[in-house]
Amino acid sequence: MSEALTTTVDGRVDDADQLYLLRLGEQVRRLRARHGVTRKILARESGVSERYLAQLEAGRGNVSILLLRQIAQALNASLQDLVAVEAEPPTELAHAIELLRRLPPDALAEACRGLARTYGGDEAERRRRIALIGLKGAGKSTLGRLLAQRLNVPFIELDEAVEAAAGMPLAALFDLYGQAGFRRLERQALERAIAAHPAAVIAVGGGLVSDPATFELLLARCRTVWLKASPAEHMQRVIAQGDMRPMADNDESMADLKRILEARGPLYARADLEVSTSGRSAEEALDDMVNALG
Repeated sequence: MSEALTTTVDGRVDDADQLYLLRLGEQVRRLRARHGVTRKILARESGVSERYLAQLEAGRGNVSILLLRQIAQALNASLQDLVAVEAEPPTELAHAIELLRRLPPDALAEACRGLARTYGGDEAERRRRIALIGLKGAGKSTLGRLLAQRLNVPFIELDEAVEAAAGMPLAALFDLYGQAGFRRLERQALERAIAAHPAAVIAVGGGLVSDPATFELLLARCRTVWLKASPAEHMQRVIAQGDMRPMADNDESMADLKRILEARGPLYARADLEVSTSGRSAEEALDDMVNALG
């Protein structure tokens, strides 16, 4: 497949086109960081070379629609999500976005929670399910089990539920189905967990928030807690668990980790509550979470 860069007939790209290409590259980078996908992994899953992805992200790639479709599919996004960097939203949506944009961070988080409460579903039911979100190494599995024991409700590790349903480990699932296929299985596992358990503690994978439909379902049907830790602690805990899959073949793992945290931070911040696990024992963090949950 040819991946040669293209320009206008006279060999130049005008200012408007160059601005669009820069924004397109930023959008690819943003989606890649949100999913926690390195350029090497995206190249493998999309079939587009790593060299060309680097050119695209730098705003130097006038990419064909077929290659863009491959990239969008690998990022579990629609082609519209990828290319509509200048699309005009409906008037009502544009007005709502502008109102939300003016809010300070705390007020914005509260506004999002209010929308979820008003339009997301039954609030009493939602509060009986507690979902723990955050990057791998935040303590979701450890604290989730302890919290479930204290509340006397089932504990569900969503990644384990996906593995059980598919009959294979996560690494094999990613190799076989790619990012997009895994996200579909993840959503199905969440739907089953919600249908089967009116009360539970659910620990979800760090990348779930990058799938808008699945994350909205989680916010609407569960009370969410963002477990936070410093980048260094995230890395130390992942290494201690012996799982380097998110950082495989990447010499700049800490820089990538910080970019992922930065990209996902606004999504994690939509949680109902935030609890820091940095420099705290499991028992201390658990007490903080129970007090915050009320």
